Amino acid sequence: MTAGVDPMTAQQPTVVVRMADAGDVYMSWRWTGDTAPRGAAMLPGEPVLEAVHRLAAALPNPAEPGGVERAMTTGAFADYDAEYLVAQALSRALLPQALAAQLYELYQRGVRPHLRLQPSPRVAQVPWELIAPGPEVRLIDIADVSLLAPASIAHAPGRPARTWADANGAPIVAVLDPRIPGFRADSLLGSVLGRMTADAPLAQRIADYAAHDRLCPAVADPTEVFRRTDVDREWLSAALRAGASRLVYVGHVTAAAPESGQSEAAELHLACTADTLGFAAPTRAHRPLSAKDFLLGTHTLTVEPTAGHDLWPIPSRVALIACESGGDLRFTEALGLTAAMISGGAELVTASRWPLPTDLAFHRIAGAPPEATPLQQAICAIDAAHEQPDPVAALAEWQRKQLSAWRTERTIEHSPLLWSAFATFQV
Repeated sequence: MTAGVDPMTAQQPTVVVRMADAGDVYMSWRWTGDTAPRGAAMLPGEPVLEAVHRLAAALPNPAEPGGVERAMTTGAFADYDAEYLVAQALSRALLPQALAAQLYELYQRGVRPHLRLQPSPRVAQVPWELIAPGPEVRLIDIADVSLLAPASIAHAPGRPARTWADANGAPIVAVLDPRIPGFRADSLLGSVLGRMTADAPLAQRIADYAAHDRLCPAVADPTEVFRRTDVDREWLSAALRAGASRLVYVGHVTAAAPESGQSEAAELHLACTADTLGFAAPTRAHRPLSAKDFLLGTHTLTVEPTAGHDLWPIPSRVALIACESGGDLRFTEALGLTAAMISGGAELVTASRWPLPTDLAFHRIAGAPPEATPLQQAICAIDAAHEQPDPVAALAEWQRKQLSAWRTERTIEHSPLLWSAFATFQV
């Protein structure tokens, strides 16, 4: 099978899929340009719930004692055959026969379409790339997959829109594993990357940007961009207002609980001290930067408020590589960090559906070889994709390579526990 239609030379077939929860799950789909018949389906709620619970049981849960260890050692995503059964269950519950037939027909012709999904809150954590519509066939084999940005945010009046074509020569703003005030490197909000050396994959990638004067902050030694103490919200505001093509964040996100109904309470952790102005409550010596801050700026906090999109003019492309950074869609009102990035001007955001294991966890808990750096490799792949004309296609190709390694090697460092966590939201 070919890699599909090159979007730079021809029109890639695209299907837009929307879902809604109403006891059962309702799905509709349409092909842009009406290249194939539209469709709709009612997905019975009980099998969907069973499949989603099965998935949830396989994912890391840092709030549960031993929840990360279980996921990486005895959970379904630690074993290829067990993971495949989860993928099969998700496919049976969530992929209607009529849509599967349309995708299979294109697959038989050697064409790979773009599947753009707007999942309902109930199925927001589903890694659609993994679902198995046929024996040894995954959805990522036959389609490039992305998520639709919430329409209420993408089409909001007055939303600034920044395009890659206009900004791709500007600097890359990188916030990589910042030091959180009041938290040691080995604590809850400690280091996610560990001690970085100049020969580490991510440091080498950063060194190339620095050598071409594309990196903000500007550093002489690439290792100096990691674990900084000065990358707070004021620094981020100044860096973004100076002009940026992309924002890359690697660190900690504290997601709001779906039952709270407050998606805007999702928090990004920078090097902000507790006395910093903001909506989030301080934690020890630190005040997180919340989605509400990005959305409202200093509204109600100062006599003469500044709008969020003026304080933090978000560039065209954003990578939020942190635990549950893409948790917005689990809420009926999706106003979390991905929505805040899009509201601030981004046209594309890559984020995580669930908590991410660190490289240290892969080594110490799962017994991965010392030279394995799956998290760093994922960061590099996402960063490289965001430099491409079509990041969705580039990320899909990386995920297909990871799936191929999982099929053949079946070792934990190739498990979809990490690489299928990432989803890309597009306006």
